Amino acid sequence: MLDYAYIFIKIILLFQIMPNKNSSEQTPTRGIYLLPNLLTTAGLFSGFFAVVSSMNNHFESASIAIFVAMIFDGLDGRVARMTNTQSEFGAEYDSMADMVSFGIAPGIVAYNWALSGMGKFGWLAAFVFVAAAALRLARFNTQVGVADKRYFQGLASPAAAAVIASLVWLGTEYQLNGQDFGFIMGLITIVSGLLMVSNFRYNSFKDVDWKGKVNFIVVLLIVLVFVIVAASPAELLTTIFVLYACSGPFTTIRTVKKLKLEHVVGDNKDAEFTSAKSKDNVDKINTEKEK
Repeated sequence: MLDYAYIFIKIILLFQIMPNKNSSEQTPTRGIYLLPNLLTTAGLFSGFFAVVSSMNNHFESASIAIFVAMIFDGLDGRVARMTNTQSEFGAEYDSMADMVSFGIAPGIVAYNWALSGMGKFGWLAAFVFVAAAALRLARFNTQVGVADKRYFQGLASPAAAAVIASLVWLGTEYQLNGQDFGFIMGLITIVSGLLMVSNFRYNSFKDVDWKGKVNFIVVLLIVLVFVIVAASPAELLTTIFVLYACSGPFTTIRTVKKLKLEHVVGDNKDAEFTSAKSKDNVDKINTEKEK
């Protein structure tokens, strides 16, 4: 009797040890795509390096690190789409890295360079920027697949971070004492944060055909731009991103018939901000929620 029981137990254990082909086919392979997340990590490192550099009064290095983080932020998504390695983990990881590189890092850099001597106004101005970056990223994540891809709703967090970083870089290059311009820098930091959570429309340049053919003169102009950037990077980057930050209110006022509060801030449900395709997606989502 004990022998039969022993054999029966061995058979049960054998079936449990044998792999189930059906379950192995249905269970997705666990793991994390290396290349896009490696680029995201590089951007996260650049943001952290900017914070550490500003704490050591190396503000030029801190500003450049934020721009390096922007490059990696632009690369990770494109590489993921090109190599078909998109994942929910990658999207969430990218948002966390953006919060550090384009929210916390610019706020701390601005505070250490110009706002630390302004008392409560200084750290509150930096906090407004950080909080606005968090709200901007959260709103962007909830609008993926719904919003009009041609435009950003509010100033994108990398562009807002670039405004702060370029101004700090420019001031450092001209050996200006940031504490002497604390009030002005505080206002710029607050306005940059408010633009992120505004409803002003900013061109995303996603409708540009980068694969299309261009005239030879365009190539020469691109070479000229690279020469100018190499000669005066701080001045040119400051001009570009400050003008881009100002373009949102200008574009919005120019395209709407009558400026209303919902064009500036709040839950934006105005038809002039939503394409027909986006409206269909919104209606479909609302119908599914009601069901």
